[in-house]
Amino acid sequence: MTHDERAECDAPIGVLWTNLGTPSAPRPREVRRYLRQFLLDRRVVDLNPVLWRLLLELAILPTRGRASARAYASVWTAEGSPLLVHARRQALGLGRALGPRFRVVAAMRYGEPSIAGAIQTLLAQGCRRLVLLPAFPQYSSATTGSAVAEAYRVLGTLRVIPPLTVVPPYPDDPGYLDALAAGARAAVGSQAIDHWIFSFHGIPVRYARAGDPYPEHCAATARGIAQRLGLQPEAWSLAWQSRFGREPWLEPATDRLAPAQARGGRSLAVLVPGFTADCLETLEEIGDRLREDVQAAGGAAFVLVPALNDAPDFLSALSTLVRRAAGGDAPGGSGSGEGIRTPDTRLMKPLL
Repeated sequence: MTHDERAECDAPIGVLWTNLGTPSAPRPREVRRYLRQFLLDRRVVDLNPVLWRLLLELAILPTRGRASARAYASVWTAEGSPLLVHARRQALGLGRALGPRFRVVAAMRYGEPSIAGAIQTLLAQGCRRLVLLPAFPQYSSATTGSAVAEAYRVLGTLRVIPPLTVVPPYPDDPGYLDALAAGARAAVGSQAIDHWIFSFHGIPVRYARAGDPYPEHCAATARGIAQRLGLQPEAWSLAWQSRFGREPWLEPATDRLAPAQARGGRSLAVLVPGFTADCLETLEEIGDRLREDVQAAGGAAFVLVPALNDAPDFLSALSTLVRRAAGGDAPGGSGSGEGIRTPDTRLMKPLL
């Protein structure tokens, strides 16, 4: 073994635990800055870039910035953004689960801490190999695809480019599904639930028709949870939240389905499997607004199952995925993979 090969083996492995992002403060200025970066990503919104920029700057940001700032303020904590707080705790817990050979840093696709900053931090800690671990179990070009593309862009600016391995989508990973089911049981306790809703962030129908495997991944996750909870088909629904814009999005919409299911004094439980950390979309959109709508519709009870956050069984499942991607000693596969398509390689090309 050469000196360089020995150094490669002895060097720690860097892990980028990457989530979507958050504004730095719940104020209109900071929220507009975050939304501008997010909504100008061509993987998120692929409309005519000139017209979209005009619409964004003149119509969307002035109004949505203020409204979103109020929403963020309602969930902001003394430690800061809930998403960032949980991401940092997840990175710490994952580092403990992985052991001393690994270094784990939380990164955000938009806002701070950035992917570029996280890569520099890991390289400064002596890492010579990197593993990108998306916080998105289900692949979409707008989430995983964008994070991977940004990591490659950043690495392309370096004189010496370290090897990068990307943890593949894990929508049917047994450890992930077991953690979701355990969290659901703990949240519900002995309470009887008439209907379960598994709510995922939506995407435009057009994106799915273009080949994005996200709907299939979400369906596989929902089926896996329902099976573990022993739910009959009529006892649960898959729904889509956080619609933006006027074009058709995946249906049914969570904000319409949940009140309809609650009528007649029925009890509901909502699980948010695609969100691995509690954030604006889980705490405010579901925990506050949807809860109010369900109560107004006459629902007898509403249970929001918390996101996985830093649950030890979830972090253990993630550590297995990281070791496998890094060529470590973790046994077994990431799930049956039955009915799951891997991301279309066309989605990994630059969008023009």
